[in-house]
Amino acid sequence: MLNAAPWTARAPHRRWLETQADALMSFYETRSMDPHGGFYLLDDAGRPTPDAARLLHLTARMAHCAAIGVLRGRPGAQNLLDHAMASIWTHHRDTGKGGYFWSFDARGPREREKLAYGHGFVLLAGASAKVAGHPDADRLIADISQVLTDRFWEKDAGAFAEEFRDDWAPFSFYRGQNANMHMTEALMAAFEATGEAEYLARAESVADLILRRGAGAADWRVPEHYREDWSVDLDYRGSDMFRPYGYTPGHALEWTRLALQLWALGGKRLGWLPDAAQALFAQAVAQGWEETRGGLYYTLEYDGKARVRDRLWWPVCEGVAAAHFLGRARDEASAERWYRKFWNFAAAHFVDPERGGWRHHLDEELRPIPGYFHGKPDLYHALQACLIPLYGVSGSLTREIALAEAQPAP
Repeated sequence: MLNAAPWTARAPHRRWLETQADALMSFYETRSMDPHGGFYLLDDAGRPTPDAARLLHLTARMAHCAAIGVLRGRPGAQNLLDHAMASIWTHHRDTGKGGYFWSFDARGPREREKLAYGHGFVLLAGASAKVAGHPDADRLIADISQVLTDRFWEKDAGAFAEEFRDDWAPFSFYRGQNANMHMTEALMAAFEATGEAEYLARAESVADLILRRGAGAADWRVPEHYREDWSVDLDYRGSDMFRPYGYTPGHALEWTRLALQLWALGGKRLGWLPDAAQALFAQAVAQGWEETRGGLYYTLEYDGKARVRDRLWWPVCEGVAAAHFLGRARDEASAERWYRKFWNFAAAHFVDPERGGWRHHLDEELRPIPGYFHGKPDLYHALQACLIPLYGVSGSLTREIALAEAQPAP
């Protein structure tokens, strides 16, 4: 029988989370910064890989994480944030045609495509930097917001187009929920940072399309892939990493948190959002969790059976955050049990105490494998998993930290 006191109410667990977050920040900030711009990808041992391209979403995520460090009073985080913001503006931004290149290296832009996924994280970087008081945040928010409005926003659908060449010529008819999910996260952060209602309106529009109409018609599994007219495309077969075939339980858990956050930010006007969040969570853990060894399958077939049985780190991270939000916002009785399950699995299999950071990919037997990623490129998911449970559930992590730190010390 569970002890009635939630883990997040216990000082030892909170100290454990703080220790994990501090170790993650130390692992990345001391190894990943390239003095010439951007951030190195790190291998399993935390060694930089200088020949790899600097990727837009990782640069922008590092800005977000650095802003979190600044808000929490971490020494050195301001330098990290300055470097990340300069890298976005100087190396990723296309000063001629507008928008942001997907990657760059020592010779300049490498992959020149303009992808909604990366542009959403640029907006998140700007919003988080603004909450942290960075002087360049407003110009970044203004620039990326104009690009999103002029190039990506599809008003009739109420969602964002996916991808363009560097001259803004479309090169596919694909539309996807993943980019729109992260765009929703960024739009909410931008609304919090600026107070501009249009950001919130667009976030609600995307959620209505992807969740109320899309997932609601699919027994609360989140359809990943869409055609140009925003009809669901169940036949789409893309890459296993960013565009996997089938359903992705981790995205349902990610949407659980985002839906509850959106409900709170909108003054709890949209009554369907909390019920949707609860249904998304229940479906994701019922079909996505492997009971024998533990962990979340990466993808499911459309009939709900496991497709890719490997375990990736980020779905468990999103499960932690989703369970925290459900437990706090809805007083969901099962949330604490799942919160503990997620953390017990992550601590046993993803946290790497010998070499630092988190392992990113396990096979079906829970053995670490190279998988979809080179080494340990990402700080964002694991850091948020450690810190979200320490704060409230009415807004983005940066906003919740800023509110908490504004309180006078006891």
